Amino acid sequence: MAQIFPKWTNKLPPVVAAAVVFTLLMVIGLFWWFGSPKYTDVGYQPVQPIPYSHKLHAGDLGMDCRYCHTGAEKSPVAMVPPTQTCMNCHVLVLPESEKLLPVRESWSTGTPIPWVKVHKVPDYAYFDHSAHLRAGVGCASCHGRIDEMEVVYQAETLSMGWCLECHRDPDMSLRPMDQVTNMSWTPPADQREFAVKIKSERNINPPTNCSGCHR
Repeated sequence: MAQIFPKWTNKLPPVVAAAVVFTLLMVIGLFWWFGSPKYTDVGYQPVQPIPYSHKLHAGDLGMDCRYCHTGAEKSPVAMVPPTQTCMNCHVLVLPESEKLLPVRESWSTGTPIPWVKVHKVPDYAYFDHSAHLRAGVGCASCHGRIDEMEVVYQAETLSMGWCLECHRDPDMSLRPMDQVTNMSWTPPADQREFAVKIKSERNINPPTNCSGCHR
């Protein structure tokens, strides 16, 4: 009986199988990357109701983070400052600035400024801001170089895997308490030795079990 298909078609099954496998891997890879927090969350930079510059305030003027975020050391949340905090300075500093008109209106009417939250963990995860600062984790470890940002953006994924990496090995994130808000601090050569000492003194043992964050 004569062959229906030419001889070269015998090579088609492995070629088609390889193409199907390659396509599946590409689809999985695309979903893995474009659906990951590194792509969807890092770089998130919402438009704020007022053009507030962290670079100017925290960087150029050297204002301590805790002046505005008063709950950072004693509350599960760092807290967005009320309008009164802004007006503590701006009653005298640039009191007629057009950019600050929404701040003055908020102050006179008592209506809060609708700031858009940038850094937020999912509602099903428990995060205590004060616990991290009391352990000696610096602001820049999670928020990046806020002092260099004109408009704040999310610098890290804040994903479960990212948190667990630090909980399993927190040594390089721990620093002296007087350096917590120092954005330019970098771990010294003896950082591991310092971390061993500080973990013992402060009883630092970050949880890695599910109930540590999912309560």
